Amino acid sequence: MALFFLFLLTLLVLISCASCQLQEFISIDCGGTRSNYTDTTTGLTWISDSEIMKHGETVEVKNPNGNKVQYQKRRDFPTDSRKYCYTLEAEERRRYLVRATFQYGSLQNGDTYPQFQLYLDATKWATVSIYDESRIYVKEMIFRAPSNSVDVCICCATTGSPFISTIELRPLNLSMYATDFEDDFFLKVAARINFGAPTGDAVRYPEDPYDRIWESDLGKRQNFLVGVAAGTERINTTRNIAIETREYPPVKVMQSAVVGTKGLLSYRLNLEDFPGNARAYAYLAEIEDLSQNETRKFKLEQPFIADYSNAVVNIAENANGSYTLYEPSYMNVSLEFVLSFSFKRTPDSTRGPLLNAMEISKYQEIASKTFKQDSNFVNAFSSLSDEIIPKNEGDPCVPTPWEWVNCSTATPARITNINLSGRNLTGEIPRELNNMEALTELWLDRNLLTGQLPDMSNLINLKIMHLENNKLTGPLPTYLGSLPGLQALYIQNNSFTGDIPAGLLSTKITFIYDDNPGLHKRSKKHFPLMIGISIGVLVILMVMFLASLVLLRYLRRKASQQKSDERAISGRTGTKHLTGYSFGRDGNLMDEGTAYYITLSDLKVATNNFSKKIGKGSFGSVYYGKMKDGKEIAVKTMTDPSSHGNHQFVTEVALLSRIHHRNLVPLIGYCEEEYQHILVYEYMHNGTLRDHIHECSSEKRLDWLTRLRIAEDAAKGLEYLHTGCNPSIIHRDVKTSNILLDINMRAKVSDFGLSRLAEEDLTHISSVAKGTVGYLDPEYYANQQLTEKSDVYSFGVVLLELICGKKPVSPEDYGPEMNIVHWVC
Repeated sequence: MALFFLFLLTLLVLISCASCQLQEFISIDCGGTRSNYTDTTTGLTWISDSEIMKHGETVEVKNPNGNKVQYQKRRDFPTDSRKYCYTLEAEERRRYLVRATFQYGSLQNGDTYPQFQLYLDATKWATVSIYDESRIYVKEMIFRAPSNSVDVCICCATTGSPFISTIELRPLNLSMYATDFEDDFFLKVAARINFGAPTGDAVRYPEDPYDRIWESDLGKRQNFLVGVAAGTERINTTRNIAIETREYPPVKVMQSAVVGTKGLLSYRLNLEDFPGNARAYAYLAEIEDLSQNETRKFKLEQPFIADYSNAVVNIAENANGSYTLYEPSYMNVSLEFVLSFSFKRTPDSTRGPLLNAMEISKYQEIASKTFKQDSNFVNAFSSLSDEIIPKNEGDPCVPTPWEWVNCSTATPARITNINLSGRNLTGEIPRELNNMEALTELWLDRNLLTGQLPDMSNLINLKIMHLENNKLTGPLPTYLGSLPGLQALYIQNNSFTGDIPAGLLSTKITFIYDDNPGLHKRSKKHFPLMIGISIGVLVILMVMFLASLVLLRYLRRKASQQKSDERAISGRTGTKHLTGYSFGRDGNLMDEGTAYYITLSDLKVATNNFSKKIGKGSFGSVYYGKMKDGKEIAVKTMTDPSSHGNHQFVTEVALLSRIHHRNLVPLIGYCEEEYQHILVYEYMHNGTLRDHIHECSSEKRLDWLTRLRIAEDAAKGLEYLHTGCNPSIIHRDVKTSNILLDINMRAKVSDFGLSRLAEEDLTHISSVAKGTVGYLDPEYYANQQLTEKSDVYSFGVVLLELICGKKPVSPEDYGPEMNIVHWVC
């Protein structure tokens, strides 16, 4: 009775799931003229693409396949350099099956069969080559949606006109088809076969609630399931099959199978776009009633796959009973274009091998789309004109660029040229323009643009800018004259006002500014007045200089007295003075260090008044900033400046400014002003190692080679602190959040900035507590002392995190496995 209720509950869940899936199905009849109709075989609703696709033309298919409405017409596209895309709505990070089909029909008027490219977003999906007029060519991809939409694009025809018949999007459930590599690879379906099928018809919806197409093994085409072993028989059953595993193959597929009655089951077929690495699934269910002394055991004989070929398959035992699905999968296997596979009975087996169904998908590496900030800028133009953003053309750069942009070949692609001359643009230039660092040419002339120029100070590669013949107003920003790459600027026939920046009048820049009545060069008629003002300012500066000399002499005398007092205190306490740090230099530390003093006002400008907080460490909060020269910085503000005296702070900065290693985050400068203690470091673009290991929102997962390189870099940085400095420095807080990654994903150790120096007379031991729970050396809890070995222990925990992806302390794993070290041991 309990089993009956369990079966009923499972059935209700599957019915409910199928209902939800159906509501989310997208089925597009490309070129179809009927708005909405229901397929009589599947019961699925189809829509025409007439309201979706504005390009191409509807073409009637001669000799269509059967009476399927969706194959009576097709949509043909021009044979030009553009791409034509269907944008499908999706749920970000959900897995989907997307399917595109193509039936060309008979050739007409001397046409040639087409060959063209199919893309999913920026990733090449397939080369579509038509050579059989009656065949429906099916291309399928399984993917996890990277955003809330996905583009199916057609382009790059080499012969004939590119075309498409249908597009289908099917959401998958839970963890179906999950892989360890889905952040970097799609799964391109190469084969999905129903063995032992009673007819040549494919199985799909409603038998399969996810509308996968299971091709019958009775299908006839070249090199499809040939080389069948002698004694291969087809069997089937009407009994229900328990299919509650991850991929949920349909019951109807599992009710049939092929059996090698002579001990061998073998086939050969071609795999499109192979050789390559693949994810393969075998679906097995014992659908024959075996007597008590009968067994069915077999091995994978061909191809040989380490760790798989030696495993003995006993379906009933592996699946815990007959009429129950057993689903062995091969996560990453290398396969050839011609796949020969065979299963062989073991000597102690009474029955031959059995196979119900199989799936093979190739790992297709995901290609990067256009740099996100560049895409944001060109999309912002949609507010300036309804016609400016091309409909049905997908990504701005990949695989082919829009007609008004040029792109780099970098990964991801960057937009280098925008030409929107004479497009009737209205409104203000989008402020997102300042993020287009790779832009070299901007053509916005002959439009109706208004307002002032947005900030463009980041456009360091800009060479040519055309803004003439618009309605732009306001002053010309002074930074325009200092853009390092600017060669030509055209602003004539606008309404700019004010003085022309001196840099624009340089002979190195072609600057045309006619017909701007309110714009003028800096006036010369007040030259005598300017001379008088200059002389007055010079006198004031000389007075200030003399006053500064007097003040400086007074401060030096006072500082000398303070040093004498400190020596006296040092003599009484027996503490070694920090200037004992041996770099072979004497004298004033800050005079000889390499850290620059940066004023608080400059830091406020660089950080936009400390508005963008990017982290918080033991020293205090960290803010993002950009200096006037374009250098990006990380600004650390001390939480409690009173804990370090001014002299102690400056002394430590001086020492740290002399520590240089490519695997340590370099100190650029400091600020000690208005009771503020601030350190300025080079900005690390890829954040912390912790973010990449543990944060779900990380855009880029770390492959094993990158992890190895990061571990090596961090080890070298830590080694330098221990052995490259004299005396050595104990970091005291080695952890993944203190290992930063630069723009090239190279690791640099950070937050050693205020680490205590290892006192020589204590043999490299520090009793100053710091550290983080989960990383601390267990011996610390016994003797309350941190040594270089403590850093090494903490680094070992970092290595475990890199390998396992597990946090050092996981509150959700309460018990012995809460700590990663205990969990590993």
